Amino acid sequence: MNYTKKTLTNFMHPKNMGIIKNPDGVGKVGNPQCGDIMEVYIKVDEKGKKKILKDIKFKTFGCAAAIATSSMVTQLAKGKTLEEVEKIKYDKVVESLGGLPKIKLHCSMMATEALGKAIKNYKEKIEIKRK
Repeated sequence: MNYTKKTLTNFMHPKNMGIIKNPDGVGKVGNPQCGDIMEVYIKVDEKGKKKILKDIKFKTFGCAAAIATSSMVTQLAKGKTLEEVEKIKYDKVVESLGGLPKIKLHCSMMATEALGKAIKNYKEKIEIKRK
């Protein structure tokens, strides 16, 4: 399988790998067909109406593409507003890695789905606190 240099770098030296203790949101996805499991943890800084993703980490069990896409999605999201983060789609992850083999595109979809689930989890916690 041919991976780009950027994909291999993000696989062998992933950024933002780990767990955030007491995260504001957690998103978990898994693909039973390929066995990949991804978890994304976020910390949100609430500055007035703006909510900034001040920290993001991931834990991924999977192939090179799963780890590389998890790493890249965290890099694309960190420091951005939640509105900006919610606009990150799988094709932006693929583009940022310089491409992925077609058979591995699902990894980028899983990474953005895990990120979306972490944001959803955060928003659900906020709603519960308001009640």
